[in-house]
Amino acid sequence: MDSCIILNADYTFLNVVSWQKAITLMVKGKTEVLKYTERVVRNFERTVIMKIPAVMKLINIIRIIYRAHVPFNKRNVIVRDEFECVYCGDKSKLLTVDHVVPLSKGGKSTFENCVAACKKCNAKKSNRLPSEASMYFRRKPFQPTIAEFLRLKLKKLGLDVVLKELGVY
Repeated sequence: MDSCIILNADYTFLNVVSWQKAITLMVKGKTEVLKYTERVVRNFERTVIMKIPAVMKLINIIRIIYRAHVPFNKRNVIVRDEFECVYCGDKSKLLTVDHVVPLSKGGKSTFENCVAACKKCNAKKSNRLPSEASMYFRRKPFQPTIAEFLRLKLKKLGLDVVLKELGVY
């Protein structure tokens, strides 16, 4: 695990950072470690050995302004669809965003009108509606909430298990 979960002082999820940034925050005394990984790092002379943190809590609370909704972009559509094509279920790395109702037919670029699709399915559907192309969804497109989006993101990173163990998630 190369990532560390950062929780606010009230145990709300803030962010995921690299292990290097996590150790920096720990050394500066800005965080309290709640759980360590099994991995260790050493300095060049091998005089200092440190365990890498998995979950950290800030000592001072940070006031943050929460967004009302998840911003629409290609990356967020692919995260919402759990990194797989909604037509065939392919989990390839080369996913595109397909408009359910094509832009040429008055479709909009919104979460409800866009889905993650592999290049093969996107080309097959082309400039048609899914029903015209005899293609059907494995999951319907929807506008994710911030909580749903964070859950999906943590699941993809494999960090949801750590939060469940701590009773935070």
